[in-house]
Amino acid sequence: MTDTVTPPGTSAPAPPPRRRYAALAADESREDYSLRYAPHSFRRWSPATVAGTALGGIAYLADFAIGASIVFTYGFTSGTASILTAAVVIFLTGIPIARACARYGLDMDLVTRGAGFGYFGSTLTSLIYASFTFIFFALEGSIMAQAMHQAFGLPVEIGYLVTTLIVIPIVFRGMGALAKVQAWTQPLWLVGLVLPFLVLAFEAPDAWGSFASFGGTEGAGSGFSWIGFGLGTGVALSLIAQIGEQADYLRFMPARTEENKRRWNLAVLAAGPGWVVIGAAKQLGGAFLAFVALEAVGKTHALEPIAPQIEALRPWLGSFALPAAALFVIVSQIKINVTNAYSGSLSWSNFFSRLTHRHPGRVWYIFLNLAIALTLMEMNMFAALGKLLGFYSNVGIAWIAAVAADLVINKRAGWSPPYIEFKRAYLYAVNPAGFGAMGIASVVSILAFFGLFGTYAEAFSTFIAAGLALTLCPLIAWATKGRYYLARPNPVWGYAQAEGSGGGPGVAVPDVTATHTCAVCATAYELPDIADCPAHSGPVCSLCCSLDATCGDLCRKDPAAAGTVLMPVPTVPPAPPVA
Repeated sequence: MTDTVTPPGTSAPAPPPRRRYAALAADESREDYSLRYAPHSFRRWSPATVAGTALGGIAYLADFAIGASIVFTYGFTSGTASILTAAVVIFLTGIPIARACARYGLDMDLVTRGAGFGYFGSTLTSLIYASFTFIFFALEGSIMAQAMHQAFGLPVEIGYLVTTLIVIPIVFRGMGALAKVQAWTQPLWLVGLVLPFLVLAFEAPDAWGSFASFGGTEGAGSGFSWIGFGLGTGVALSLIAQIGEQADYLRFMPARTEENKRRWNLAVLAAGPGWVVIGAAKQLGGAFLAFVALEAVGKTHALEPIAPQIEALRPWLGSFALPAAALFVIVSQIKINVTNAYSGSLSWSNFFSRLTHRHPGRVWYIFLNLAIALTLMEMNMFAALGKLLGFYSNVGIAWIAAVAADLVINKRAGWSPPYIEFKRAYLYAVNPAGFGAMGIASVVSILAFFGLFGTYAEAFSTFIAAGLALTLCPLIAWATKGRYYLARPNPVWGYAQAEGSGGGPGVAVPDVTATHTCAVCATAYELPDIADCPAHSGPVCSLCCSLDATCGDLCRKDPAAAGTVLMPVPTVPPAPPVA
């Protein structure tokens, strides 16, 4: 049994906790606050370390395959325009999300809750995000298995299993292990990334000129096509949910202060939306490598990143080109798939905790995510790359665009609270502003994607998704006057308007690090993670609040009948000694 709850009883001198979490769920060195606010006491890494770890996760080579697929299908001109346009959209929508996650210490799911979706409304987005992680784990795992097949003759079916099992020990240990792996492998990865292009610069200096007139392998031609541009952008926009994986690291960013604000802002920008700058360059670079290798290896193998790597390195490394390319691919795929597995465990934890009111621990959901990814690999989903990603991007961009619209427009207009409220005790189950906007935008764009509204609407279905979500989220918030953001005021903690300060209605000590002891699990948590609970007549932490299946949502459904909850004065950590 993962946790137990005892109904509130009579007072006793030292009552035992009403809830005891399973050992893995209670160990935050592995759990990494998967379902709750990341407290300042846990955010012990510097902005540079957090940013470096987050950027280590973009080592993936699916960018190479995606870029090659787009350019091979739609030609250089349309394909390049698609990749760059998608990068601009991803960058702009990622800025407010990255800053919110870093400032409030919340992952993408918790930000979504408070940014227009509501408590249960964000359950669907957890599923969308989980699907992103296992789809891309399968893509990256397929690339790694292809490399092992060429280098060692390992059957790809066995390679799929090896790529799945190899990440488990790292992901199991959480952020600390992930940070070390990303730091240790970064120099080797950078050398492997740059070397093929350096070789081609000397050995095939005219290749870039030929590439610029490449008309693709499907007869698209070298000129610009609006249809090709729209379809290619849709494929590239499938990466928009990557901001969620960046946010899973950014939530550990230390507090922004006057002393570190420049480094903090730069780190958040680089590790948040900045990933797509490198990502777009990798897509174009991957397309170029595939183009150079096309005649030697054929179209099918040119789309597999290992073959173009070998062909590019061969002039300088000769027989060592194969092991060198294989090593680069394996390192790259480990770097990204530990992130995919880690983020997947977070999203599945959020999803099932709301449905089952149970939390056995983040680490158990690693196995669920990897099992789905392994199944997709064995089904050879790599062969349907373009179509799969084009479909997925319709839903992904509707979700991300709605969240960005809330953070940028609704909060500034006053229709949404100025801070991110993520706790069940204060949220409506569903907020029509974000959830409704995403739902409508997704349905309309998917119908367009399947050709219901004609050829051009099919090609630009992702633009339809983005446009509708960005428009409808503010409109619905305005029409409802923001009433579905908060089911009741939060008397325990409200983030102050100024960064770095605290306070709110009923808060005596304006200190974000002040703690209350949860009346259910008897553990002290910082104020942003605490809710006042009439069912337990005291403070409860956000996770105990989420997992309570017996309270009947008394605090939200009838706040007046619940009465006032008398909260103890929060405990403030002692000031550090003066040197």
